[in-house]
Amino acid sequence: MSDVLLDCAGLDKRFGGVLALSQVGFSIKRGEIYGLIGPNGAGKTTLFNALTGIYPCDAGGFLFADKTLAGLRPDQIAARGIARTFQNIRLFGNLSALDNVMIGRHVRTRAGVFGAILRTRATLEEEAAIERRALELLVYVGISARANDVARQLPYGDQRRLEIARALATEPKLLALDEPAAGMNATETLELRKLLERIRADGTTILLIEHDMKLVMGLCDRVLVLDYGKKIAEGPPREVQRDPRVIAAYLGAA
Repeated sequence: MSDVLLDCAGLDKRFGGVLALSQVGFSIKRGEIYGLIGPNGAGKTTLFNALTGIYPCDAGGFLFADKTLAGLRPDQIAARGIARTFQNIRLFGNLSALDNVMIGRHVRTRAGVFGAILRTRATLEEEAAIERRALELLVYVGISARANDVARQLPYGDQRRLEIARALATEPKLLALDEPAAGMNATETLELRKLLERIRADGTTILLIEHDMKLVMGLCDRVLVLDYGKKIAEGPPREVQRDPRVIAAYLGAA
């Protein structure tokens, strides 16, 4: 088995006359925390959307676990092992935290329409297993006390953790996080870092979009930098941080 989990080459994505991604190529190794940074409008979320089936690529492609995912729907890509969170939190706000995680778990279930209608023994056992696993994940991310609380009433940091728990419920090989630390205070960000380190230690590879440079530099093994849809740098965080192109485009010149 290859140590490369995700291999992208020559990705283009165009919206009318705007080239949002231009010949973007990179690879992510199994077990890495791989950072994706760049100024607003650089193409980071567009890249996430391309990888998770929301946008089709206009050119190029990618292999995930040595298999192409081209043309698959987002739910099919999730079933193959890529889960994501969103820059703007997308929870089922009127459902409980537990229900939100259980929904994520259904991508790994077998019961069909007839089983749900007839309430067969196998279906009931599977539903009980879904609930047990969802509770375990709420414990894992540190919000089990909020299991029965309505999602939209959770504190902001807990909503971010709930999104991660729901993504983990799909049993991803690659967890793609879109600005998970956005809006968090220093204490919440530190707790998030510990959680992400634990997720990686437990065997899940992470792709991270983040503007918190302290978090990126302290957490990521390698970093890819986009600017105007193009790759301008890639490498270990400290090397990237010193790259003149990155300083000019994103980190700010002295």
